[in-house]
Amino acid sequence: MCHYAAANGHLECLKYAIETGFSWSATICENAASNGHLKILKYAHENGCHWGIYTCYNAAKFGHLECLKYAHENGCPWNKNTCQFAAENGHLECLKYAHENGWSWDENTCRCAAYGGHLECLKFAHEHGCPWDELTCQYAALNGHLECLKYAHENGYEWDEETCSEAAGYGNLELLQYAHENSCPWDGWTCVSAAGNGNLEMLIYAHENGCLWDEENTCTKAARNGHLECLKYAHENGCPWNENTCTSAALNGHLEILKYAHENGCPWDENTCAFAAQDGHLQVLQYAHENGCGWDEDTCKYAARDGNLEVLKYSIENGCPWEENALLNSRDAGVLAWARDLIAQRNA
Repeated sequence: MCHYAAANGHLECLKYAIETGFSWSATICENAASNGHLKILKYAHENGCHWGIYTCYNAAKFGHLECLKYAHENGCPWNKNTCQFAAENGHLECLKYAHENGWSWDENTCRCAAYGGHLECLKFAHEHGCPWDELTCQYAALNGHLECLKYAHENGYEWDEETCSEAAGYGNLELLQYAHENSCPWDGWTCVSAAGNGNLEMLIYAHENGCLWDEENTCTKAARNGHLECLKYAHENGCPWNENTCTSAALNGHLEILKYAHENGCPWDENTCAFAAQDGHLQVLQYAHENGCGWDEDTCKYAARDGNLEVLKYSIENGCPWEENALLNSRDAGVLAWARDLIAQRNA
């Protein structure tokens, strides 16, 4: 009850609870600080409630400067994470107060400001000596914050291939263009990130501007996540594929992806059927089997293990090999009952 009273600012309710025997806990101060209830925080502290670093964390995270000031001025502990939380959530005044009152900070402060897109927090931290590294650019790109990326780059932040990869994954073409046009390196993972997240425009831009394919992962990621147009573009523009493309499509039940890959010459193997069975994708399994994809004991094993009875029935009825122990190791009661009947019939 005390926690709810503190979180919702009900001072009289909190007083009544404490006076009638409810005990204090540190979460009471944390809840008060999280929600900016300064009177609650004061009452709790003045009446013996324990507090810890999360009181300051929460005040900074949610931008409650007066709570942060009170906690600090009355001996509440804090550490560098207080600056990090203030920066990540764009609370510049809390960040200023923390820094001016001796709180430490590190690279995570700049990273989190960039990740949250809080340019003023990033500027303040940098201009007041906060360290940074290449992850600052990467975090800006990860969430599509172009202005933070520009500021970081123009002020000497290092960047690497991950910056372009994150930009491509997020889907901000302007950001990817800025990074590439300003000599940020990229590699095949830029294409992988674009394809894996369905960002066709990013994929086209990267490929047309000389970014190399990642031969193992571009098509596989597109297939795994169901991005047919990205898969088509990659394949039609010379990106290699292999059995993992079909396996990845089957694993997540992407039938149209599997059809496209197979009809355009992508190889498949027994794992295609096994992984379709694993997650219960009956239509995918049917398509693969009916179009000549091989299967082995793993198909029945995975279907039984994960309780996919209809998949298991289809597989066995259509000649897929199976082992008794694999079926009897199922954790599904329905599969076990059916398997015992099947084994009894076979051994009769």
